[in-house]
Amino acid sequence: MPNQFPAVRPRRLRRSQTLRDMFQETEFSLKDLVLPIFVEEEIDDFVPITSMPGVMRIPESKLAGEIERYARAGIKSVMLFGVSHHLDATGSDAMREDGLVSRMVRISKDAAPDMVVMSDTCFCEYTSHGHCGVMHDHGVDNDATLINLGKQAVAAAAAGADFISPSAAMDGQVQAIRSALDGAGFIDTSIMAYSTKFASALYGPFREAGGSALTGDRKSYQMNPMNRREAIRESLLDEQEGADVLMVKPAGAYLDIIRDIRQASHLPLAAYQVSGEYAMIKFAAMAGAIDEARVVRESLGSIKRAGADMILTYFAMDLALQGI
Repeated sequence: MPNQFPAVRPRRLRRSQTLRDMFQETEFSLKDLVLPIFVEEEIDDFVPITSMPGVMRIPESKLAGEIERYARAGIKSVMLFGVSHHLDATGSDAMREDGLVSRMVRISKDAAPDMVVMSDTCFCEYTSHGHCGVMHDHGVDNDATLINLGKQAVAAAAAGADFISPSAAMDGQVQAIRSALDGAGFIDTSIMAYSTKFASALYGPFREAGGSALTGDRKSYQMNPMNRREAIRESLLDEQEGADVLMVKPAGAYLDIIRDIRQASHLPLAAYQVSGEYAMIKFAAMAGAIDEARVVRESLGSIKRAGADMILTYFAMDLALQGI
């Protein structure tokens, strides 16, 4: 009589925690995570971001202590976002050697020299209109913005930034920044490009965090979330222009794009778990609907499984304190 039971039993490798750990295919650690932080000038105390429970704007005067705290916890890298009180039409403060961008980088590197410091390179938090570059005829002037991005990149590199991370979504921004850096002698400063950045509704809490003055949207320069082929093209263009690392932003709703770009490029690939993704997990956990710790690990694991080498996430410090 033939055996009616299955000969192939995948459950054999799931019988115990030891076996499950032994055969786990995807893992991540603190070295894979980048902590994005918001630094505000001219304030005396931390400012809670109500739409991102647990995240605060850090006073510039307390940044050094926070960077030291992150380093002690095991955080290896931070992405710096500034909240400026000196806004104008071009975001000129971001290009100054004594402006907020430069000061944040300098403070961070002085506090923890081994910390990998990434400088978000854009103008949305430094312009009075909230757009990512120079406005002309009711739109962002791509090429005029490229010149300014190069200036901001050089200022950040001079302050000690390890990575310039252009998020302005201008055509040709990587090439312009690479040219500016090399021309100023910063040939070893790396570029992590926000190479595939979607015009996503998931950025909502970030606007509160960064104090954005934007009215309208950025759909004329950020990508249509429904476009898959264009997403691959955007990242491959940045690779051709000299990017050292590519990025997909947001991450969780775009795992297919992460996989596509992973298969199309051999460059290191980052993915940004953005403010809305963070907020959804936090508020669901606060409502008792999910187990936060497990969902955080599952969500980050899925991003790594899709092909990301590194993940920017606001949960990085939580995980560090939990001893990931």
